Amino acid sequence: MAEDLTRRDFVSLSVAAGLAAAAGSAGAAENVVEKDVEIKTPDGTCDAAFVHPASGSHAAVIIWPDAFGLRPTMRDFAKRLAADGYSVLVPNPFYRVSKAPQFGDISNFSFSNPADRSKLTPLMGSITASGAAEKDAGAFVAWLDAQAQVNKSKKIGTQGYCMGGPLVFRTVASQPARVGAGASFHGGGLVTANPESPHLMIPKMKARLYVGIASNDDKSQPDAKDKLRDAFKAAGVPAEIEVYESLHGWCVPDMPNATPPIYNKAEAEKAWAKLVALYKTALA
Repeated sequence: MAEDLTRRDFVSLSVAAGLAAAAGSAGAAENVVEKDVEIKTPDGTCDAAFVHPASGSHAAVIIWPDAFGLRPTMRDFAKRLAADGYSVLVPNPFYRVSKAPQFGDISNFSFSNPADRSKLTPLMGSITASGAAEKDAGAFVAWLDAQAQVNKSKKIGTQGYCMGGPLVFRTVASQPARVGAGASFHGGGLVTANPESPHLMIPKMKARLYVGIASNDDKSQPDAKDKLRDAFKAAGVPAEIEVYESLHGWCVPDMPNATPPIYNKAEAEKAWAKLVALYKTALA
């Protein structure tokens, strides 16, 4: 019963805080600072963007990009969060292969084109390799905790898009003492038959989670949301899982051209409100 109350409280707080956050962030006027940084990891040196308010120390956030990596769109997400009072790190998840950006204009990229998809294979393989995300998460958390702009008394949040969804799960599970919130938006492969499936890591989590699922992802794997809910409930991890009407990738403005369009501004703003609500309630 206590677990159910916690879950209900979390959802209701999220809705209330989301409305306030959406209104507040739109009018945020505080200057933010953006700089390129390098972070030592067990596997090399990761180039990244670090964006934070111009003054003070704040709760930190790690943004895991989608398969197109660190680029202006992801930097814009970081700036928006920083304007709302967070110190945000956006790593190049593919630093083991090359420095960012790995792509230029992606408007004509086609996931159905084998030649286009082949460009993603070595990049994604470098971060989805066993243990890679966990090593990176540890390095990123340690780096953030060494920055004057980060308030170490507050928990860290993390969010991810598409392939970044599973990386959020791995970050939350591998850094339970520091990460207090995680959000996956149209995350791919959260529930698989692999013994290292992200959903099997839920018992290691000590954070609050939000999982936004695209309509076409739900259609292709309708039992995933139920397995996630069951796993969160069994582990006593407060989480909200929501299926959106939009397509996979709906949160990211620079998604490749498609018919119908992938990006959905209205639903992206709804997801953003949920994200900020999560951080407002969990990063204390």
